[in-house]
Amino acid sequence: MLGLTENAIKKLQGLFATDPSSKGKSFRVAVKAGGCSGYEYDMSFDEKRPEDAEVTADGVRVLVDPKSLKFLENSTVDYVDTFTNAGFKIINPKAKGTCGCGESVSFDL
Repeated sequence: MLGLTENAIKKLQGLFATDPSSKGKSFRVAVKAGGCSGYEYDMSFDEKRPEDAEVTADGVRVLVDPKSLKFLENSTVDYVDTFTNAGFKIINPKAKGTCGCGESVSFDL
């Protein structure tokens, strides 16, 4: 369904350990309409809903709603921390392109 790199797992474990807003919640990854290319990735701490798909990696629970699942199947969540950029990144084989700023994505479904 959706994979996590070792960097993403470590970062999420740290966030769950230190961020009070994450208590009792899971990490949700979603695709929402918006941006120049048509869609944007959305990530948050959230509670599981009955229709959610769930994957667990090293104790980190990740939720995906059914509408987002068709866009995110076979994708991987990574965490990058470089001199110029830090944050979660979705490596998605279904992504067709991104906008100039890299904040939105289009899909080849």
